[in-house]
Amino acid sequence: MTRDPVRVGVLSLHNSKETKAICNAVDDLGHQPVWLREENTAVSVDDGEVDIEPAVDVIANRLLLSNTDQPAELLGLAATFERIRPMLNEPDTVLASIHKFATAATLADWNIRVPDALLALSNDRLNEGRERFGDVGVYKTAIGTHGGGTWKVDLTEPVNPKVGNRQAFLQRLIDRDDEEHRDLRVYIVGDEIVGSMYRYAPEGDWRTNVALGGAVEDATDDMPDEAAETALYAAEVMGLDYAGVDLVEGYDGWYVLEVNPTAGFKGLFAATGRSPAPYIAKLAIETAGGEVDDETVEQLTATLDDSRPDCAPTPKPRPAEQPVIGYIEEIVVTGTSGSTPSLAKSDTGATRTSIDTKLAAEIGAGPIKSMTRVKSGSMKGGKARPVVDLVIGVGGNQHTVTASVEDRGHMEYPILLGRDILENYRVDVRKRVDADPDEQTGEVLEEEEEAEAETQEQ
Repeated sequence: MTRDPVRVGVLSLHNSKETKAICNAVDDLGHQPVWLREENTAVSVDDGEVDIEPAVDVIANRLLLSNTDQPAELLGLAATFERIRPMLNEPDTVLASIHKFATAATLADWNIRVPDALLALSNDRLNEGRERFGDVGVYKTAIGTHGGGTWKVDLTEPVNPKVGNRQAFLQRLIDRDDEEHRDLRVYIVGDEIVGSMYRYAPEGDWRTNVALGGAVEDATDDMPDEAAETALYAAEVMGLDYAGVDLVEGYDGWYVLEVNPTAGFKGLFAATGRSPAPYIAKLAIETAGGEVDDETVEQLTATLDDSRPDCAPTPKPRPAEQPVIGYIEEIVVTGTSGSTPSLAKSDTGATRTSIDTKLAAEIGAGPIKSMTRVKSGSMKGGKARPVVDLVIGVGGNQHTVTASVEDRGHMEYPILLGRDILENYRVDVRKRVDADPDEQTGEVLEEEEEAEAETQEQ
């Protein structure tokens, strides 16, 4: 053991509360946190010597791979660092964990119970096998986060092997329908359970994700032994140093749904009053040969300190590089049973994207997640519209959004793009794909000159 402060690098290119909490915990334990970000990080090979800038002794991998279009780029970055310094949550284990079917296949091979599932590369093979899951099943993109890319579907209708550019698969629905729908999240660091919580689906939905509004309840002290042992074994099999293991109880026992290498801390802390950050900091410090006081670790778990850490590099100002989207744009819209190109109208006055009822039915948009109250034009009241998950392709980008469904048959364009998509772009209101190119000036505006009032969410 060394008594010198250990330099713990936290590899994270985003401003997450979890990253900040880990950095602060390292500092509170008397060691040196180093936030590895775009602004301060480099790897150098000089005359056969390899160095990381800034210098670190160990790295905690907190790269988010599930919500990026190019996960292989970040995996390669993590692999570069892992070849040079010890790393918690090594890239090969993270790859297998973020791919939900790879997780299921790995766990099943080690005799851990998972729901029956089918991944097929062809449309014919996937739909030939869908009847084995009954009339209703779960349809998932292999990579996804916060409940996005997960649907409960009517399996009397066909589905596609891909949603947008992401592989998808079918899974048996495990549901004790005589009780309120819930699952169990168990957070593990090393070989220890930090805490666990039951997560309850919000009204109008069946998914329990906290990011979708799911309620939480502390389960740390009354969690069944079978669930605890299964969660610990699953994290060990996947090779992760820290993870959130999601389980669901069927009539015949507990099933592992997912093993999340970058699980959030907020819901767990709300339910249990315990933060995983000090445990992750401790594991990193000890991996590099450092020492920590266990009593201090326990004290720190009672606070989720996600304030900006002193080690956060100062971001350099840079000009906006957002791509441009037109007032009328050609997009590709994808549901559970198909994709189709369509013309869409951009409306910065609308909070939510909306889709015509007929088009939604054609591509298998749904099932309905909930109802949203919207107002139209000068109406003081409003009306309820169903909302569904959609994948919208704009240029080379894919956006999973929760869109409202309405009758747009009397309107020229079947899809209205709201701020849930437009926040990623600059809007050029004079650019439209259905106009004569000679008539377009290419002038770029941040907002429309005249916001459409036909669909605004209260």
